[in-house]
Amino acid sequence: MRARHHFHIDHLGHSVSVTVQTGHAPVVEVLVDGKETGHATGQDDRPVTVTIELPTDPPTPVTVRATPGPGVPRCLLLGTADEEPHVMAPRPY
Repeated sequence: MRARHHFHIDHLGHSVSVTVQTGHAPVVEVLVDGKETGHATGQDDRPVTVTIELPTDPPTPVTVRATPGPGVPRCLLLGTADEEPHVMAPRPY
């Protein structure tokens, strides 16, 4: 059964939103400031990573890691190597 889960975080002055569609082949879509900047398809409950750039000067590369299951999906925003991962808050829609 497929379900959609939404996550959000404000990072470096930019809005990062993620939609995780669960199921046999989970789909992860990433929007930065309302524009789609990345997407990926995974397998089963394995984590899915999507590398994106935030439109800073110079652009800042970050990675979104979504874990579709088991259970409730989770989503992290991973910045630089010396930075702690940021837990993205779930959003009900």
